[in-house]
Amino acid sequence: MSARTVLAVSDLTAAYGNATALHGVSLEVREGETVALIGANGAGKSTTLRTISGLLAARSGRIAWEGKDITNWPADRVVAAGLSHCPEERHVWPEMTVEENLRLGGYLCGSRREVDRRAALAFGRFPRLQERAGQLAGTLSGGEQQMLAIARALMSEPRLLMLDEPSLGLSPKMAEDVFAVVRDINRHGVTVLLVEQNVHNALSVASRAYVLETGRVTAERNAGDLRDDPDLLRTYLGG
Repeated sequence: MSARTVLAVSDLTAAYGNATALHGVSLEVREGETVALIGANGAGKSTTLRTISGLLAARSGRIAWEGKDITNWPADRVVAAGLSHCPEERHVWPEMTVEENLRLGGYLCGSRREVDRRAALAFGRFPRLQERAGQLAGTLSGGEQQMLAIARALMSEPRLLMLDEPSLGLSPKMAEDVFAVVRDINRHGVTVLLVEQNVHNALSVASRAYVLETGRVTAERNAGDLRDDPDLLRTYLGG
């Protein structure tokens, strides 16, 4: 694993109206890592991803991608720079087919041929989606919709993939399949920043983890240390 930092977030603040959601969040992601953001509901995990990806404006602080300041770039420019965001609750277009949903992820491609190439790669990685290419996305199972959302995010060929709650609402078996996909994506060179409510699932794929509490980073630890020490987990997360 390279030690080169590709994403550096420094003293980031963000708000929804008058309600401040992030209070000086700082974190870094190195090339080739999977880094998890963990914490209770409302801790600011999803807000952190939304601010990095340009869906929510930062009030202050800095977001640097490969050394370049991308703070408050529009979302399409963030995607073009090499970051892709797979949102919570999947947000597939239910009245469009699996293939149509997938191809929409390649909207920044310069040609139809390039979209075709990326779609073929996606179907090769997700054979279940290829079997259902002509099926309406709204008729897929929750796990299949999650696979589609991840495949669609990969259509931009990101160097950093941000995943928000990929196992939300899934059966344990389907969640296991999704995290196998996350491992495979990372093995093939895509750096991953993961938000996941299921702490043990998150720590099973991550190399490092940041703990968020009420919009603040309260700890950064090696994922293995947290995974193997229940007392340490309780110290940071309660319960």
